[in-house]
Formats: sequence, structure tokens, C-alpha cells
Amino acid sequence: MGPSEPAIRQGTLAPMPSSSRASARFWRVASGHADTSAAAAVVLDAGGNAADAAVAAALAATVAEPLLCSLGGGAHALVQADGRAPLALDCFTHTPRQRRLDELDFYPIIGNFGTDVQEFHVGMASIATPGAAAGLLALHQRFGHMPLAEIILPARRLAAQGVVLNNIQTYALHILEPIVRATEDSARLFGLAGQDAAIPAVGTRVRNPDLADFFNQLPGDGIDNLYRGELARRLAADSSGGGGHLRLADLNGYQVRWRRPLRWQYRDATLWSTPPPAFGGMMLALACASLARHQRPAASFGSPEHLGALCHAMIESEDLRQHLEQPQLLASERALRAAFAGLCQDAPAARRGTTHISIDDGRGLAVALTLSNGEGSGYVLPGTGIILNNMLGEEDINRTGFHTWPCNRRLASMMAPTIMNRGGRRWLLGSGGSNRIRTALAQVITNLVDFKLPLDQAIAAPRLHLERSRLAVELPDQAWPDAALDWLAEHYAEARCWPERNMYFGGVHAVGPDAASADPRRQGQARTADRQ
Repeated sequence: MGPSEPAIRQGTLAPMPSSSRASARFWRVASGHADTSAAAAVVLDAGGNAADAAVAAALAATVAEPLLCSLGGGAHALVQADGRAPLALDCFTHTPRQRRLDELDFYPIIGNFGTDVQEFHVGMASIATPGAAAGLLALHQRFGHMPLAEIILPARRLAAQGVVLNNIQTYALHILEPIVRATEDSARLFGLAGQDAAIPAVGTRVRNPDLADFFNQLPGDGIDNLYRGELARRLAADSSGGGGHLRLADLNGYQVRWRRPLRWQYRDATLWSTPPPAFGGMMLALACASLARHQRPAASFGSPEHLGALCHAMIESEDLRQHLEQPQLLASERALRAAFAGLCQDAPAARRGTTHISIDDGRGLAVALTLSNGEGSGYVLPGTGIILNNMLGEEDINRTGFHTWPCNRRLASMMAPTIMNRGGRRWLLGSGGSNRIRTALAQVITNLVDFKLPLDQAIAAPRLHLERSRLAVELPDQAWPDAALDWLAEHYAEARCWPERNMYFGGVHAVGPDAASADPRRQGQARTADRQ
């Protein structure tokens, strides 16, 4: 259950000098944190485009949402310019070229969710080759037009001045406290001066001056330093000497990939999302295909038909290998399932904590960007304030035992930044939430397309999630019709119920042609500007 404390107002970022570039007709931003959205707004108001703003927001998110994303993690993005097909950016984490077989720094910790616990694995041997930093630079080089020295200013200021912890961040700190305390360097980043220091309270300001200094390097050789320079050598040496798999060749050889996104139809909408080797887009596409088969467009929200169709979609997209031979599938769906089966055999999957940013700049460029750092490995690259990922510490990657992952392979992610076009109008959306990403996005899509809900209502509407025959459902007061409650009691009497909206069910942050909305489950924030 999420915390019940009132939200804390976030500090505002000072405006940048306005550029001489023409003003946008409008811009829309939605993200998982007020300071993340504020960074994007500062850049957009200064004349930057969606790519510039996405880089600024992502850098700010590594300060404001450090348990969810980091330059030491990975990301996926979709980018679309008006009149052109979207492009997919794959800068997710990558497995090392060789596996170390002895003296591994790798150990379990327990995350306490209050009503449940989950085991995570951290340490130097949990670190995969990071891609987020290289990906943000690639996004800026291909689509940005504002100087990087200007783009970094909001995040640099935020890291130096500090972020005020809100209730969601404090809740996450309590859940992941063993990781936060895994090393002294990690503990200090979160305001824990000693082993006996208490988790900072809501309203505490937490600073990261080393990260602010690193941001200053980005316009010069900061990214190159991280992959090929002194910082890369330090990371590789710490890994080699500290029981990790990562080596200098892994950092030197990392490559960002631009790919053609996955494309499909849902009713009269065209959607694009992450292509292989990511899982997320394929799982979302197949969830949509299942909804189209099992739910009539005329069905009403919360009707037995709607709930039954959602459960069918979740079952069919949970373990797609079990459904490859369904004769009623269209040829395109069978091809998707066959491709997914191959991925399941060849590509290890990462399913951990994530955050999402959606931006439309009103000039024709739009970016949907999802980032993840797992839960963090506990290792902080000295002098940078950058927490490295723990993507190799995931049980889903190591189903036959830890450290059996294929070498030199892109990790497959559940992340699914998505663009939807309907009647010439565009929506961008994405979510955090591990393997709840596909179910959260599918429910928002059907809310928009089938039930024609406004964007904020489509996101705030109660959700359910079915996994391994266990149903979880949000039951806030009067959110479901009586028919839905009767159906749930009949079919899933043992469902795990949340009496309020909860971050367990994802965090969908989206922008549309006339609105932007951030998920209240993650205490996100949307910002818009409309001009004559």
C-alpha cells in the first residue's frame, strides 16, 4: 500500500533565457516527478524541442527519481516528427562479453512492501553495461537543436540544490532500504550519514553535488569519459577488483541502436512501440489483439464483458509461449508469438523499476522515453554520484541459475514507450511497473479508444492485474459499477484488493492532442502551455 501523507510541493526551477527561435503553438509534458516535468518545461520555454526537453527531463529524473533511473542504467524511446514514421531508440543495458566464475560480489536483499516481500540481488556482479548516458547523447545528436550546455542546466541546478522528498520517494526508500544501505556511498546519496541514520522523512531535501559536477562535463567529453576515458577505466577496475563481470571492453564496445518500431492496429487506432529484442511492445500488441477479440467496441467500462476481456488479455500476454498454436489467431499475431518465443529463448529479460516521460513540443516532434536502473546495485561510480544498475541480479534473466546469461547480448526489457495515432491525432504514453507495464498501458488504451474517456480519467480509472492466476485489483470507493463487483466476487473471490490506487499498478504518464496527464499512483506531474 502506498503512503497516505499529503504531497509535498516541489521546488521550482529558475527559467532559462528565452531563445530567439519561434515559439511553439503548444507543448505538453508528463512525467513521474514535478521536478522532472519542470526541467522539460524550462527547456521548452527557452525554445528547445521535444528531444532537447526529453534529455533535460531524463537528466533531472536521475536526480529526482534515483531509485528508478540513472545514467548507469538503460532506456528505450520512441521519437516521431510530424509526417514521418516513428523511430525506436534502444539504449538499454547489455550483458558483459565474459562471465566471471569466481569471487563474485553478488548477494540477496529483501525489499519489504508492507503486505509482501521480494528478493533482489545486488553487488558488483549484478551490474550490466549501462546504456542510458550514451542513448541520451544519441537522442540529442540526432534530433536536438539546443546546445547541450543549456540543456543540462535544470538538472545540474536540481542536483546541487537538492530534491525535496515526496511521499512516494520516501515509501520507495523504505521498500529498498537494504539496497540504499548496501554501501556507504549509496547511503550518503540518500541522506544517510551512518548505518544508524533513519530514512529521511517526507519534506527532506537531498542533494547530489557529485552528479551536479558530472553534468558539467557532459557538453565536453563526459559521455566519452564514461565509456572510454578515466571514468570507464575506474568502473572497470572497481568491477574487476570487486567481484564484478564488467570490463573496459564492455564499456568501449557499447552501441546505441536505432530500430524500426513495432506497429499494429487497435480498432481505428495505429500504435507503435518497442521492437525486439525488447518484450514490452510485443506483449502490449498481443494484449490489444486479445482485447479486440474478446471485447466489443460497444462494451461499457466495468461491465462483465470488459473485465473478462481484460483477464483474457492478461492471461494470453503473460506467457505467450503457451499460446503459439491458437488457430483463431491472425497470421500477424502468430508471427508475433513466434518471434516472442524466440526472444524468450535467446534474450534475458529485465523487469524492474522504471519511470516514463512523454513530451510533445507543438512544433512537430514528440518523444516517449522510458528509463530504468533496476533497483540499483549499491555501487556508486566515485566522483560522479551515478548509481550503477543491478540488471544482472534479476531472477528472470537467470532462470537456470544466476550468472548463466548469454554473453554480449542486449537485455530484453518490459518497457514499452508507445505512440498512438487516431484520426490524425497523436498520443504518447508509457509506464513504469515491471511486468504490470503491458496491463497498465492496455487498460489506458482501451479506456481512450473504446470508452472515450478523457486522458486524465483514462489514467486514473481503477486497474486490475492478473498474473499466475492471481488477480490484483484496485477498489477505491465507487470506482467500479456494481456489476463489476459482482463479477469479481463470482470469478475471483480470492483477489488481492487495494482500497485505493497504488503504484503497484504502474505509472502511466501521457500526453495527447489537447491534454497531458501524469499518473496519481506515482505522484507524477503534467505541464502544458498553449499559445495563440
